[in-house]
Order: sequence, then structure tokens, then C-alpha cells
Amino acid sequence: MTAEAFAPAKINLTLHVTGRRADGYHLLDSLVVFAGVGDKITATPAAEMALHVTGPTAAGVPTDGCNLVMKAARLMPEIPAKIVLEKHLPTAAGIGGGSSDAAATVRVLSALGGTPPEPGAILSLGADVPVCHFQRPARMSGIGNVIDPAPPPPHAYLVLVNPGVAISTADVFAALQGQFGSAMQETLPNWPDTAAFADWLLTQRNDLESPARTIAPVIDDCLATLSEQPFCLLARMSGSGATCFGLFDKAEDAQATAAVLAASHPDWWVAAAPILAVPTA
Repeated sequence: MTAEAFAPAKINLTLHVTGRRADGYHLLDSLVVFAGVGDKITATPAAEMALHVTGPTAAGVPTDGCNLVMKAARLMPEIPAKIVLEKHLPTAAGIGGGSSDAAATVRVLSALGGTPPEPGAILSLGADVPVCHFQRPARMSGIGNVIDPAPPPPHAYLVLVNPGVAISTADVFAALQGQFGSAMQETLPNWPDTAAFADWLLTQRNDLESPARTIAPVIDDCLATLSEQPFCLLARMSGSGATCFGLFDKAEDAQATAAVLAASHPDWWVAAAPILAVPTA
């Protein structure tokens, strides 16, 4: 028996840093969606747990206990399996690749008969793993442990670009300066269309964008290039970077933009994908 799961890219459409706890963890308020591009996890029962990594962005991805896939698998030791991670997302990119892989690992081992870990154990894997386990549009708050369903976004499309620069989340938080910002409004609106969605997003923030840009100024180029594209309604960085996204109303516009950017910036990772409204298999 073999089980498979898609591990979609996690996109922080907003990311408000609202404070910091005494233990150093930052408090967040973020609107998170998932994109129709990602990695794939396959698991087959075996005598002992093992991880093999393939795919176009597999270079440098560890296969030992450092990988979140293995950390997730060790939460379910009663189901030893050979796990194959087919890697398509860039690493250390602000789109939750490792966290989504870990959540997908929990899903595949559960499908093989394993007992899903408790929420606290899932959170121990990382702040983004709970929302990746939820795998729906969500409002993520606290230190990533509070997950509430978000109003369904309109049927919109993203163009994701990463300049090939890995950024440490810890370094970005360390570079965060000034006062913490406000949270999003208490009740999120229902957006009738992509234009209204973009207009609302323009009133929100990613508080990690500025410190990330000081660490990796190439993010400026990504944002400027996306903003200049026809039909791009909004350009913003996701998470702690360096991946940026452009929001588009139509699939054909997003796909045409991705083709243009891939041709003009062959050293960038570029992908066009829909915003997913429901969990994927």
C-alpha cells in the first residue's frame, strides 16, 4: 500500500507582527492561503523509517533528522515507512515548503494507519505546521497556534517568484525594528471579487517585508518587476521571504506573466498557480 499527498505552497497574503512574548516568540496575525503548486509526499510501509528526496529543487535538501519530514514521521513511529519527497518548492523561501511537507507527511502516515499527533506535537515542528495541517484559507494568530477559518477568497491566481536567495526566518525577525503593528480587523470581510480582495489587501501589511529587504535587496527587484506587469493587482512578499507574489484575476494573465518573467529572469524560480479554496489530496 502506498499513500500520497500534495504539499502546497503556503502564502501569507498579510503578516502583521503584533508583539513579542517574554520567551521571545513573536505574536502574529496573518491571512494565509495555499497555492496550486507544491511538493509531493509518497509513503510506503517499510522495515524502518527512511527519506529519499527527488525533484527539481532537491539539491541540498537533507534526508536525515534535520528534515521536517523526518521530524513529523518520528511523531508517528508505529508506521515505519519509506518516504519520498518530490521537491518542487524552493527552500528557506517564505512559502512554508518544509512545514507543508511535514503536514503532508502526517496525512500520508495517517492514511497508512498511523495515529495523528496531538496539536501541541504538530506545533512543536514549527509555527507554520499547524496552518499547513489545516490546509484551508485561514487566519493564523498567536505564535501560529491559533487557526481560524477565513472567509473564502475569490477565485484568483498568483504568480510566485523567488530570486534564488535563501533567507533565515530568525535573521529577519532579528532585523525587525520599531514598534509592533496592529492586528487585522476583528472580522474579516467577504470579498465579492478579486478587485475588492486586492483593494482590501492593499490596506494590510507584511511587517517582515522591510527587514527582509535589508537582508536581501534583490527582493526589491522581485516586487518592482511584479508590480510593473500588466493585470497585476498587488505585489507583496510572502512570509519572511524571499518569495514574492503577484495577485491576478485571470489564469491566462497569471500564466502569461509567469512565462515572461521566467524568460527574462532565468535564474529566478517562477510559478503561476490558483489560490486553493479546499484541501488537496
